[in-house]
Amino acid sequence: MPEKPEVITVAKSLERSLIGRKIQKVEVYYENIIAYPKVEAFQKELAEETIEQIDTRGKWLVFTLSSKILLVHLRMEGKFLFRPIGSPRSKHEHVSFFLNNDMEWRYHDTRKFGRMILYPKEELLDKKPFNELGYEYNDPNLTKEYLFTAFQKRHIPIKTVLLDQSIIAGIGNIYADEILFLSRIHPSTLASSLSKQKCQRIVENTKDVLMRAIQLGGTTIHSFSSQEGVHGKFQNELLVHGQKKCPYCQTDIKKIYIGGRGTYYCPRCQRVQRKKVKA
Repeated sequence: MPEKPEVITVAKSLERSLIGRKIQKVEVYYENIIAYPKVEAFQKELAEETIEQIDTRGKWLVFTLSSKILLVHLRMEGKFLFRPIGSPRSKHEHVSFFLNNDMEWRYHDTRKFGRMILYPKEELLDKKPFNELGYEYNDPNLTKEYLFTAFQKRHIPIKTVLLDQSIIAGIGNIYADEILFLSRIHPSTLASSLSKQKCQRIVENTKDVLMRAIQLGGTTIHSFSSQEGVHGKFQNELLVHGQKKCPYCQTDIKKIYIGGRGTYYCPRCQRVQRKKVKA
């Protein structure tokens, strides 16, 4: 599933092709992709809207239009393609936006897990998912004090908590492993047991890991790429996720499952915390 760096890469790659373009009409071939509103309203309300800006919030793509906001979550394998209007459509292309330059902007999703939401601009901040998302990696409010307070009632593994989008928006499985490795925190450590010092490590490494990944265009693994022909390079920089040996001590990397998610860690650099520390 694309995480924050991949979503930013998608947004940047789409800007040159979409900013200023008018959506003339929309065709939906798999209705479950449209989470809100109903498909008929979705198609009708997007007609004649101009794409003004492309941003991100957490793992969501945010398309600012003339009077609407289009939110897109790519989930596991969603990606965008551009085709001349009328070109043959593959069975995995589920939504087509017909643009005013004789091109179709198509949403391709092999697993059909992606979702699209359309809101009036003035309603965005009061609606899900925006009103449930935590701070971004580069938000000045993301501090050790904020995390320490947020962790106190979460007596569950820190790996699981880092995936909670209501605390930090945009972290997924791969980057959570990298952040915890650099912070020297075992992924099964209870979040509520972490000291402010360790919370500070998480803040610093969250910023460093995500900024580095963004610079390299995200991580391209398995079948994910941000857009047709656009691939990230951060997979070459991964220190622990999917690796065999620790780059620092050469200990064999271990893989366990936490909350059903494959989790990689170094048993030497990330020792299990036995004693609960409050400060």
